[in-house]
Amino acid sequence: MTYFFQFEADFVDSLRCIPMQVRCKLDSCGIKLKLSDWNQMTTAERQALVELPCTTETEIQSYGKYIQELIVQRTGIPATKLPIEPHPAWLDSATVPASLQEKAQEIGVTLTEQHWAALTPLQRFALIKLSRAGHENKNFPIAMVEFHLLYISQ
Repeated sequence: MTYFFQFEADFVDSLRCIPMQVRCKLDSCGIKLKLSDWNQMTTAERQALVELPCTTETEIQSYGKYIQELIVQRTGIPATKLPIEPHPAWLDSATVPASLQEKAQEIGVTLTEQHWAALTPLQRFALIKLSRAGHENKNFPIAMVEFHLLYISQ
């Protein structure tokens, strides 16, 4: 399923940046994709990476093989392999990651387990990625608004 967040609206038409749904797929298959490599791909190739399924073990392996071949075709260098998290935090609907909770509290939001459980796995993935230290966090509060998480800390 193709889904873009509202906070991605400024680049989804051109796919000049890597959308969250593709980032999630990359994490699932353990591939690091640089923005410079992404930008060497054609629009059709980028769109294929958006649309290709990457949920089952077979799909994850096929997606990883496809993107690895694509990166080698475009850059001549294989993509960096990353460890695959066996139990990714975004798939755990019961536990809000502590680092995410801390980031939410920095902007005055309390993220409860009920709020976390109500989010889709892709929404949880986006919040985790957008809250990371060293990441440009400008879209984090925008995503919190988009996901209706406007509960202010006491």
